[in-house]
Amino acid sequence: MAACRAPVRSPSFNAINAEPESATTRDPNILFTRNSQAIFFNFKPKPVQRMLDFDYLCARETPSIAAIVAAGSPENSFSKHFFGNEEIAIGVYNTISDAASARPNADIFINFASQRSAYDSSMQALHQPTIRVVAIIAEGVPESQTKRLIAEARKLGKWLIGPATVGGIQAGAFRIGDTAGTIDNIVHCKLHRPGCVGFVSKSGGMSNEMYNVLSRTTDGLFEGIAIGGDALPGSTLADHAKRFEHNPQVKIIVVLGEIGGRDEYSLVDALKSGKIRKPVVAWCSGTCAKLFAGDEVQFGHAGAKSGGEEESAQAKNAALRDAGAIVPNAFEGLEAAITDVYRKLVESGKHTPAPDVPVRTLPEDLVAAQAAGRVRVPTNFVTTISDDRGDEPRFAGKPISDVMEKAGGIGDIVSLLWFKRTLPTWATKFLEMVLMLCADHGPCVSGAHNAIVAARAGKDLVSCVASGMLTIGPRFGGAVDGAARNFLRGKDENIPPFDFVEQAKKAGIRLPGIGHRIKSVDNPDKRVELLIDYARKNFPSTDYLNYALEVEKITTAKSGNLILNVDGTIAALFLDVMKASKMFSPAEVKQVTSIGYLNGLFLLSRTIGLVGHALDQYRLNQPLYRHQQTDVLFVNEEIGYVDEQ
Repeated sequence: MAACRAPVRSPSFNAINAEPESATTRDPNILFTRNSQAIFFNFKPKPVQRMLDFDYLCARETPSIAAIVAAGSPENSFSKHFFGNEEIAIGVYNTISDAASARPNADIFINFASQRSAYDSSMQALHQPTIRVVAIIAEGVPESQTKRLIAEARKLGKWLIGPATVGGIQAGAFRIGDTAGTIDNIVHCKLHRPGCVGFVSKSGGMSNEMYNVLSRTTDGLFEGIAIGGDALPGSTLADHAKRFEHNPQVKIIVVLGEIGGRDEYSLVDALKSGKIRKPVVAWCSGTCAKLFAGDEVQFGHAGAKSGGEEESAQAKNAALRDAGAIVPNAFEGLEAAITDVYRKLVESGKHTPAPDVPVRTLPEDLVAAQAAGRVRVPTNFVTTISDDRGDEPRFAGKPISDVMEKAGGIGDIVSLLWFKRTLPTWATKFLEMVLMLCADHGPCVSGAHNAIVAARAGKDLVSCVASGMLTIGPRFGGAVDGAARNFLRGKDENIPPFDFVEQAKKAGIRLPGIGHRIKSVDNPDKRVELLIDYARKNFPSTDYLNYALEVEKITTAKSGNLILNVDGTIAALFLDVMKASKMFSPAEVKQVTSIGYLNGLFLLSRTIGLVGHALDQYRLNQPLYRHQQTDVLFVNEEIGYVDEQ
């Protein structure tokens, strides 16, 4: 998979890559071009999108990210991003070598790994023949590991930026990660097109400030590098200043050093030896260290610690000034110094200011526009039961912490998420009894049977449970809903129990909730007895149960097994919950019984048993199930007799 310039429809599309770099751009002094592409390690969606937004702003033809490496990613996977208005797909690879092999034109490695894995991943990247530049963002990389990375990079003739860096940017061409901040800041600092200043700094934060300064004092930045604030940066201030010396597009070199270490002295040597002849404006921060007691003062960066007079900012500034750099007396004078150098350069005819380039308008993300109230977008879903947008999820408007502290059991959760209200304790206890009673009715009922067969076929747990759930309907579980609708109609319309039964008989339908294969008047169902006993003791009223029991008297007079079964009992008592709680309007009661609430209760309960049956088959390591032929009657329909073959 690779970056493409077409709307994402499927993983199989034509990839667009940068053209191979020319011999000129392979010059070791030139790190980035408008065709440069990178491999991005340890996927971070926001920095990736910010790089692509910069690409679009600069009117690049191709995205600057050719591949993403994310350990554990599936084969042929990709990540969707925006390149202007178009949605593109960038290939995601499991290893660095896979990405480098698939994307040979990507010669920059942007490493967003943590300090724990930054060394290993950077070393792997250095050993990829196609990688020329490695930028390490992580802070806290041990110095011993950094030393080994530096040695390896030098041996292989490759560039190392960082660790502890925000990266770098070539104006109008290429940006590493979050360098230079927001798009607004990039436009304000004219970074969408190249200027004439080569800038190098230890500090990423100060780089952003200096880009702003350069946009006011010159025609802007050509390239800026933040080498990182560690004591041992992968490349030094002098390394990049020397690169700028050999780049004809850079006319002025600006360097921002700091207290601690001796890096700036290599720049002093380069100036004295004539290796750098272009105007250099420099400043080392940390002159205020003299105001503090003690021999050593530690600032924000790991390397910003003065260990002696030579490592002080004052000594470095003096040495740079003596070597020929333009060094102001204070940081506040840096802007004026740059202005003066640039003015002289233009007046002497050695530089023609870069013309302003129209800035592309970057499309605004829908989420940001919505948050700012600039667009109206209709929603696709409506929900009234839960909300997880705040500090903690809410069930029916109640914080989950409050629910957990006050809820007596799962019945309270069902009460909130199904009915959007807190039912009384006697009602939620009834719901929990139903969940326990219906959890499982053995392996032979259709739901459990299906789950068992699926498990023995080697299906996963979710598939097994789904297979069992798919049997729940009018003949299995759905009888509870049907019984509730019937008893509601009979009781509310004041239909005498005898007439209620006769109407069903004349219509040729069985009464749901009435009848049992085994249980009868002489062999009552213990579950029904438990439910009725609980309701008699705890429900404020049991009008619907009483009606159902009157119906039972009529049906059992015809046959002893036409008793009120557990489905009918649950249905009648469920109606009593709604009436006795006085929390439901007649319209709500009708809605509850018509859209499947009771079937949902059976579904929730029976899931417990279905999971159990599937796990039981896994545990017993049961083989594939095949039904016995002796249990099937094979009938030849054409001639109407049993085929005995």
